[in-house]
Amino acid sequence: MTRIVSIVLGVLAFGLFMRLWVGAGSYPDMRSLEQKIDQQNTANDEQAEIKRRLQMDVAGLSKDDEAVEEHARSELGMVRQGETFYQVILRTDQQVAAPGAEVKASPHVE
Repeated sequence: MTRIVSIVLGVLAFGLFMRLWVGAGSYPDMRSLEQKIDQQNTANDEQAEIKRRLQMDVAGLSKDDEAVEEHARSELGMVRQGETFYQVILRTDQQVAAPGAEVKASPHVE
């Protein structure tokens, strides 16, 4: 009788120890989840920094008309009335400006 109880307890203990090493909730599974948590925390920190910069940008735009004008000029390519917009394309940028189109460069700039 004690031998059967010992065998049953041994099998039960073996099953419980196997669960620690294999399957859901095991040590390797917990390490994997901790790595995923660390990756998500890193991504959250990056997004929080982006959010902080955007909030500062919005605060600056709401207080200052010059900041609005600067954004309009840099991001939208807007110019004031009476100004002339010039776009300079360097020889190294010609393939980027018009992929697939041949650009003939003149020796002088007009």
